[in-house]
Amino acid sequence: MTKPISNSVAINRRDVLKALMLAPLAGSLLASSGCAPSATSRAVSWTSLPTHYSYARTDAEKQRDAELFAETFFREHELLTLAVLCDIILPSNHENGGALAAGLPDFVEFMAKDRVQYKRPLRDGIAWLDSYALEKFGAKFIDVDEQQQLAICDEIAYPDVQDDALQPGIAFFTLMRNMTLTGYYTTELGFRDLGYQGNTPNIWDGVPEAVLARHGKSYDAEWLAKCVDQTRRDITAEWDDEMNLIT
Repeated sequence: MTKPISNSVAINRRDVLKALMLAPLAGSLLASSGCAPSATSRAVSWTSLPTHYSYARTDAEKQRDAELFAETFFREHELLTLAVLCDIILPSNHENGGALAAGLPDFVEFMAKDRVQYKRPLRDGIAWLDSYALEKFGAKFIDVDEQQQLAICDEIAYPDVQDDALQPGIAFFTLMRNMTLTGYYTTELGFRDLGYQGNTPNIWDGVPEAVLARHGKSYDAEWLAKCVDQTRRDITAEWDDEMNLIT
């Protein structure tokens, strides 16, 4: 069994990982596969997600966030494997930036730490992926070249494939695809891709005439001019001492 990463090592591990290229991986990772990675292996780096949130948080929620951010779940090899998968699912050449630009490896780890039901499927999925890559190409998934990585993903990317031997990989890839896209479309890059602008003021022209007529109601002409005149929508309302609307 691999020895867990100590807290002192985990503190700066993302700074270290982001400087790594898969071609010259550290010796500890090379030893795990028993062979040198291909020179065509993809480079991996990603944008860091925030390590604290200050908005809309109760004290209990802030404490929970701090505990999760201080925790380490994935080993370096596992996190790199997830990063490669995220990049395959949503590549960096995407028009608004891909999964790595949005920090998705960190998001997947955060979800694994926050939701216990993700821990086993993700860790077991990485182990299956490495085992399958070793069987087909003689090296773990991050150590084979990009075309071989894509070939493996092509086999497990479709949930309707009827191959019992591939079912663990299919379930894992489906989970990773769901987490990658869910995470991406809750980030600024994903919002930009959707054209989502957030909460913006709209124009309300009042209750439609047909609805007012059905209920025997109508607007007072003076109030209508003051409240539903869209040319005045940016003017701050003023009230007199008796709370009558002036403008």
